[in-house]
Amino acid sequence: MMTAPVPFSRPTARLIGQRRRLHLQHGPIDLVIEAEGPGTEVGLAYDQARAAFETVLCDLVAELPLLRQATGECPQGTIARRMYAAIAPFRPEFITPMAAVAGSVADHVLAHLTQGRDLARACVNNGGDIALMLNEGAFRVGICEDPQTGKPGGVITLSPEHAIRGIATSGWRGRSHSLGIADAVTVLASSAASADAAATMIANKVDLPGSPLIARSRASDLAPDSDLGDRLVTTAVGALSPDEIERALARGERAAADYHSRGLVTASYIGLASEKKIVDRQAILAPTAPLHTPIVPHKSERHREEPVCA
Repeated sequence: MMTAPVPFSRPTARLIGQRRRLHLQHGPIDLVIEAEGPGTEVGLAYDQARAAFETVLCDLVAELPLLRQATGECPQGTIARRMYAAIAPFRPEFITPMAAVAGSVADHVLAHLTQGRDLARACVNNGGDIALMLNEGAFRVGICEDPQTGKPGGVITLSPEHAIRGIATSGWRGRSHSLGIADAVTVLASSAASADAAATMIANKVDLPGSPLIARSRASDLAPDSDLGDRLVTTAVGALSPDEIERALARGERAAADYHSRGLVTASYIGLASEKKIVDRQAILAPTAPLHTPIVPHKSERHREEPVCA
């Protein structure tokens, strides 16, 4: 969910991590950007990202009423159109463009960051939804299995030939509301916007409808301007039996397999109560993550000055 910025607030930009990474922030949008390249290329790329970020929040706020609708005309803004395109393949199931907002912002800033620049690799991390550009080398990124403890559940090693350009994570424990009970669903796709939408949809599917162990509230009671309206969102999950965990995960696994078969995603990692399902036809995900591997931040985490990629 996105709300209007504080009056007269301005985007901020600063270099962090021994001045290797760029931190951009405006209202609820919080980006950590890292690029590698020769000479002055990185500095020029950061200048381009900073300039592109200036209008991002205001442009989105201007179209929020349309972006919160499950049906409607295509929006006009560049990022808003990315959001609309990312959710289109999942219709007619319920989904609004807001399901792809974080990934779309990451994709937009990455496009401006890399335009005309000679970079080996770059990533834009928007609260755990990450847009990637990889021409040389590899990205090694950890997956967060438990957002509360930061427990590592897997490690992704990406090479240019994988054609992965986006990673996103969703679940009921994050800052965005979920219709399901997944602790964390991480998706790899051809863009961060597509990964964001798919992670949202798979997380919604991991569920036990009617279970008394799951507490739910109307989204509109928790956030009056929520794009989910009066739909029931998860607020707590009790202790589930192994059979209940398996049944809930199987629902998410079926949805992920469908999206894979349709070419919408490349790999999915679905976690619930320390159990997991992996749908990964390219064998990108390893079963465990070494402790030194940086963890992909879940959406519930605020900005940290640790590496986002390695």
